[in-house]
Amino acid sequence: MLRGFRWQFLALVFAVILFVVALASRPSSSPVPVATPVAVDVTEVASAPTPTNQPLATPTDVAQPVVSSPAQADAIPTYREGLVGEVRRLNPLLRGINQQEDDINALIYEGLIRINEYGEPEPALAADWVIANNRIEYVFTLREDVLWHDGTPFTAADVEFTMSLLRSPGFPGDESLYEFWRTVETQVLDDYTIRFTLTQPLASFLDALRIGILPQHALQGTTAAQLIGHPFNLSPVGTGPYQREAIRMDGDSVASVDLRPSPLYAQRADTPSDYNIERARFQIYATFEEALAAFRADEIDGLAASDRTQRQTLLALGEASVYTKLEPTLGVLIFNWRVPEDEINLFREQRVRGALTQALNRDAIIQRNLTNTAVTANNPLLPGMWAYAADLGVSAYSLDEALLLLQNAGLLDSTDTDTDTEEAANGLVFSILVPPDPALASTAEEIANQWSQLGAVVTVETVDGEEAYLQRLREGDFDTAIVEMSLGSSADPDVYAFWHEGQFPDGENVSAVDDRRISETLELARRDPFGINRVQHYRDFQAEFLERSIAIPLYYPLYTYVVSERIGGVQLGFVGDPSDRLRNLHEWTIADSD
Repeated sequence: MLRGFRWQFLALVFAVILFVVALASRPSSSPVPVATPVAVDVTEVASAPTPTNQPLATPTDVAQPVVSSPAQADAIPTYREGLVGEVRRLNPLLRGINQQEDDINALIYEGLIRINEYGEPEPALAADWVIANNRIEYVFTLREDVLWHDGTPFTAADVEFTMSLLRSPGFPGDESLYEFWRTVETQVLDDYTIRFTLTQPLASFLDALRIGILPQHALQGTTAAQLIGHPFNLSPVGTGPYQREAIRMDGDSVASVDLRPSPLYAQRADTPSDYNIERARFQIYATFEEALAAFRADEIDGLAASDRTQRQTLLALGEASVYTKLEPTLGVLIFNWRVPEDEINLFREQRVRGALTQALNRDAIIQRNLTNTAVTANNPLLPGMWAYAADLGVSAYSLDEALLLLQNAGLLDSTDTDTDTEEAANGLVFSILVPPDPALASTAEEIANQWSQLGAVVTVETVDGEEAYLQRLREGDFDTAIVEMSLGSSADPDVYAFWHEGQFPDGENVSAVDDRRISETLELARRDPFGINRVQHYRDFQAEFLERSIAIPLYYPLYTYVVSERIGGVQLGFVGDPSDRLRNLHEWTIADSD
């Protein structure tokens, strides 16, 4: 019966087949498919660079093997930086162990928060956040347009996975990270919403969220204890502006790391899509002297100093652009506030501390002894921080005012300040403990000399080795001391650890300061998460610190960075961490690139 419809039936079947084929070949409507990394031939990676006018890689191209061949010269505009030390693990959770790795990680990975050129927190992987009225709950809405370098979508599950590693008892990184994150509860509310719950209010929590996030899909099943030796550490996958192109080995050591702009990062609506520098190459050197020789031979374009001696060397270089910023560190002369058992501690008397402060011409001391490596500090906070009060400062040098303060304290009957004898009539006989640094020793000698005008007999004590110096501080075996208080990688102005009474004896308050008003102000600044309120709290802290002469701010060390004159567009901004120097790398230019 159907024989008469045979041709019509065949036509219908043919039409159905065409329709199915068309559906199968239609492009997918999803943004980017999740891709499995594929192997790339070593020779291809080393000798066949991507043309500069083409995208760097598709999502399936990013997982490339480590290459052992030397870097090849090509036409790709390349910025070359020298790093001194070792690079073993490109993993943001292991930060603080190796600054060289941190510098590279800052370009590969992102946190929920980043800091801007003023040191203020702003969204990175987060779109925005809300702080609950109880000040311990933070709810973050995440960006929905973020892809990992291998094309996998970023979600709240990645954040929760990262935090679970940080709070694991087997965490192999910085112990302070584990101690902090084990107190923070995280809860995924949906794919792009996550809640953090703290045990108590902590205004610097946003700064803690600068830590880079790891991809759950690439490390699924990995425990914290396994993290230190995981192959991922040399095959990093992040969400940041740069992704790994190649890692070259010299035996068992990493010799160089090449990064290229991430095309998936550039797809975001509010991110730069044009990079003047299309490759960042980090060349690893065992010593600063080797890196310096490479810079002089035009083998690298940039080099940063890590100590005062290196700063002076870089400043003497010709044909180089020198950039300096303040390190997030305060060089300060502290008084020992500990209460002795059988005698009076004159340093607990505000007028004595005030007299010693006003008797110092600090500008002259710093200019003579720390030339080009530090600038005079006028405040316990760092200039450039949003909380810094520029109109507040240490009392101006005035020997007459200093003598008057001692007279008011009953320590000076007249202006006779003859100190030819070993004992001072006013009882001001003490020492200055200094670290093993010749420049700081000469600084202390000049401070002692200026204090002799008050009738004080002051000696300078140096120790053999950094550990011996730190041990003296911890044990309280000093009268006064020059110390450098570093905020580390933090961009938050929280100095609670250095000056709060509760941070002695087991914290970093080695001078045993127990001024209740100072402690209360720091508590308020630490608990209030709202910036406008914190500005006022920190203003109060700075005013009270200076009025009470809690310690004597001396200097801010300078961070020094040199780049080749062919590199332009460098703007350091706020340097809370050395890696911040690369914040606007995408805006840099190379003079001889067309």
